[in-house]
Amino acid sequence: MTLFGDPAVWLPVVFAALMGLSILIYVVLDGFDLGVGILTPLGNEAEKDRMVASIGPFWDANETWLVMAVGLLLVAFPAAHGTILTALYLPVAIMLIGLILRGTAFEFRAKVALPKKNAWNVAFFAGSIMTSMAQGYMLGLYVMGLDNSWTSQAFALLTAVFLTVGYSFIGACWLILKAEGELQLKAVRWARGGIWGVVLGVGAISLATPLVSTRIWERWFSIPEFFLLAPLPLMSAALILGIWVVLRRLPTANDSFAWLPFAGASALFVLAFTGLAYSFYPYVVPEKLTIYAAASAPESLMIILVGALIVIPVIAGYSALAYYIFRGKARDLRYD
Repeated sequence: MTLFGDPAVWLPVVFAALMGLSILIYVVLDGFDLGVGILTPLGNEAEKDRMVASIGPFWDANETWLVMAVGLLLVAFPAAHGTILTALYLPVAIMLIGLILRGTAFEFRAKVALPKKNAWNVAFFAGSIMTSMAQGYMLGLYVMGLDNSWTSQAFALLTAVFLTVGYSFIGACWLILKAEGELQLKAVRWARGGIWGVVLGVGAISLATPLVSTRIWERWFSIPEFFLLAPLPLMSAALILGIWVVLRRLPTANDSFAWLPFAGASALFVLAFTGLAYSFYPYVVPEKLTIYAAASAPESLMIILVGALIVIPVIAGYSALAYYIFRGKARDLRYD
């Protein structure tokens, strides 16, 4: 026994929380820059440049959180890491190819001769949509317990589409915050359309999750849990309504409310993730492997925890500094 109790009990919970936090931060931050990439074909040449410039100082730091989440899964829950990545090998490979394509296109589109720039714009869009579709597909299969039935595959394809729409929505909200003029007006229109995809996606996952597991059904719909958890869907509905009302009134004369759609979209992602995390806890592989069964030895976790408590604040501090320094409207992205 230690000062904090049995480390075999609380250490897996701490690492599950750290991994969940890393995934959540990644989904919100890289979600908006993937969304901007998905929306680039809708802008003209000058608008494409401004859209890419809006994520230029942030996109590589945003992806650091994905590396952190996967790293924590590997070192803290190695059994789950093997099971999950084996089941999701193909979509993970597609996601990595998409991320590589995005990073390459991001650099080359700003340096090649003008006639070749369009090809790299297409590559940037392709990498963005490959990554978001792959992540949505993985989310759908995870919700369905990593099952390979036709039903699970169909649901995974559905969530791939919905998550892509969700990323494009939060990307449009980011552009409302960072853009001006005609591009901002277009971003408002894109967000107004994308919010309905978010509603359908959140609704589909919320309905499917309790149906695939009796345990999850009981966690949500038994008494008193049903009443205790009611604020989650009610707050989500209120947020969606609030975002819609704000979008109907944007842009304002002094641009004072341009931050509200992105803040609301981020909060909506947080609520959806909270509901999903509650549904699957304490399982790291749905209905198959708990965080306690999959965890590394407590002695190993204690050493890893020391490193994590140093590295995570450094990444968070670097990210916060970048967002502070590059606050305000996006300007031209230059490499000279």
